[in-house]
Amino acid sequence: MHTLEQLRSGKLKGIKRLTLSENLTYFPEEIFDLAETLEILDLSNNHLSHLPDLSRLTRLKIAFFSNNRFTSFPSSFRECNNLYMVGFKNNQIEDFDEDILPESISWLIVTDNRLMSLPRSIGKLSKLHKCALAGNRLETLPDEMAQCQNLELLRLSANNLQKVPEWLWTLPKLSWLAFSGNPCSAKALYELQEISFDTLDVKEKLGSGASGDIYKAYSLQHQKPVALKLFKGAITSDGYAHDEMNATISTGEHPNLIKVLAKLSGDDRLGLVLEYIPNMYRNLGLPPDFETCTRDTFAKETSFSLETIYAVAKGIASASAHLHARGLMHGDLYAHNILINDDNHCYLGDFGAASFYEPHCKEFERIEVRAFGCLLEDMLSLCPTKEGTLYSMLEELREKCMNESVEERPLFSEIRL
Repeated sequence: MHTLEQLRSGKLKGIKRLTLSENLTYFPEEIFDLAETLEILDLSNNHLSHLPDLSRLTRLKIAFFSNNRFTSFPSSFRECNNLYMVGFKNNQIEDFDEDILPESISWLIVTDNRLMSLPRSIGKLSKLHKCALAGNRLETLPDEMAQCQNLELLRLSANNLQKVPEWLWTLPKLSWLAFSGNPCSAKALYELQEISFDTLDVKEKLGSGASGDIYKAYSLQHQKPVALKLFKGAITSDGYAHDEMNATISTGEHPNLIKVLAKLSGDDRLGLVLEYIPNMYRNLGLPPDFETCTRDTFAKETSFSLETIYAVAKGIASASAHLHARGLMHGDLYAHNILINDDNHCYLGDFGAASFYEPHCKEFERIEVRAFGCLLEDMLSLCPTKEGTLYSMLEELREKCMNESVEERPLFSEIRL
């Protein structure tokens, strides 16, 4: 975090990343003095509502303006030809004019605003890989968006969509789709035992995510350690917390899914009691970063044996077939949402981006099959063994799952491992 005083004094000359949060109501002109080096500009958590022309920031690659007071998407970036990521999460944006973004954009974040429509010119963003639109008032998507042939991740949850446009099913690279909390989303209700918060002895925090926090707890009712997930209740990039909760409840029992034991009662907070997973399990991967955009990252020393890749593929394909048979799309099938132990047993978790659909619509399943193919590709890229029957079989499966002819991909139930 930097200060306005540092900026004005010239002490920040030569920096590549600037972060300012000082209740700004105007764009500091001194930022243009950093034009020769500035690549990342973060003016989130201020009171901005307008921006000047930013074309002088010729090296700018990433720009964040979350938690401000914009009511219109600014036209300030049109000539920023190196800009590939721009975020305006949690503003009050209602208007988004045509042709105001450079065609270099690959990552667009407009989560939690008031958009009722998108510009038709979004179809010109041929490099768009990731588009977060959850928490708006969208009733339709422009048909021109079908031209975004490189789109891989799309968040449409918590809008007013009457239907999911059929052209989405033809996008050759779409892999991670979320559309819960819309009129077009199917509904599924499953009964679940309720448990009082008073019967839980809550202990240390195990983790935290966009939708809530997870704690270790001891359940007097179950007489064993459990995991307690408390939802924050706000709109996240994936959608509403209560939709995640309903999806998690609906997963059913499977050896590669974390068992849901109960939901909280007698408490204002949304919460679930889950099977406790011991700390011998670890995350298979790490979330994407600014450079990888839609693809997971891995610790530098990571490598996977063919046996591990096969075990993960078998477990996750089986869990995914189980979910899709129930009309549930995970929406975020990634290595960083998979837990694994030294015996290669794995769990698929985090249903924040999950969406219900009518099970006969197999097009949704084939979208998620590509995400499974990406998982295989990431793991195989970190495998030191690039030959043999098992490697060839896994590589052939990856290729089938990532087929750009969507209708030619296998369903999870057809994957034999």
